[in-house]
Amino acid sequence: MFPETEPYAQGLLDVGDGNRIHWEVSGNPDGKPAVVVHGGPGSGASPHARRLFDPALYRIVQFDQRGCGRSLPHASDPAADLSVNTTAHLVADMERLRAHLGIDRWLLYGGSWGSTLILAYAETHPARVSEIVIAAVTMTRRSETAWLYGGVGAFFPEAHRRFREGVGADDGVAPAELIAAYARRMNDPDPAVRQKAAADWCAWEDAVLSGEGQGTPYSDRVDSARLATVRLCSHYFAHGAWLDEGALLRDAHRLAGIPGVLIHGRQDMGGPLITAWELSRAWPDAELHVVESAGHLGGGETRALVLKALAGFAEG
Repeated sequence: MFPETEPYAQGLLDVGDGNRIHWEVSGNPDGKPAVVVHGGPGSGASPHARRLFDPALYRIVQFDQRGCGRSLPHASDPAADLSVNTTAHLVADMERLRAHLGIDRWLLYGGSWGSTLILAYAETHPARVSEIVIAAVTMTRRSETAWLYGGVGAFFPEAHRRFREGVGADDGVAPAELIAAYARRMNDPDPAVRQKAAADWCAWEDAVLSGEGQGTPYSDRVDSARLATVRLCSHYFAHGAWLDEGALLRDAHRLAGIPGVLIHGRQDMGGPLITAWELSRAWPDAELHVVESAGHLGGGETRALVLKALAGFAEG
């Protein structure tokens, strides 16, 4: 990876609805524009991500999506209005940020939830996208969230039982009901209720990732970040990300002509490979790389493939 670099410009962009999103730009001001789309929803931008880009060749844009990171208001505050925090709002925010920075077309990089937002943006504004690189492909279909909060529990029955017990649910409760129950708790006026729900949700997410040997990344977040992440995740997943089921796959033809690189770990328990495989079949300009030993968080081979893809697109 490339050395640490500091942003040369940053600010808060007013995107309406009382929201201001934090953005920053690093690398070469005259380089190829690229935007990093973080996961979550609600994880916030990470300085680590920009180390994947050659700072001599790329103009690297990062931003915190509504309600998280350094954007305002923060979703950890129960007064923050989530009715104006939807996939369509985030797509519009990205387009507003692109125009604000005077960028004509940019490369999109991200993974997990960031993958969903990348696809939603690119299918809405294909003329503004030069290339796409995704590590850990998701489309946030209801079938995918049903797996993550239900089906994969067959591999982690003890942890899934604790996850259900967190909202007083019995064995037969549907994953959608579980997610909705957590979303309600994350909007409870009692801070103790919100704290417990966030801790229980993060314990489940960490259980799904436990085979990857990378610790407990959800539970290790500071309180405000954990609260924002869980409130936003449950909010988005309870509503199917406001996307018609399968819409991103259905509309993948809009990506025609955009070169793409998809990288996915075969051992990804939270997001099975089938999603990336289906997308690669619907998007002829994308190439799929399956990393046999990697899970959702990736590792050395995943990182090498991302670096290779970004290096290859740098001169475009």
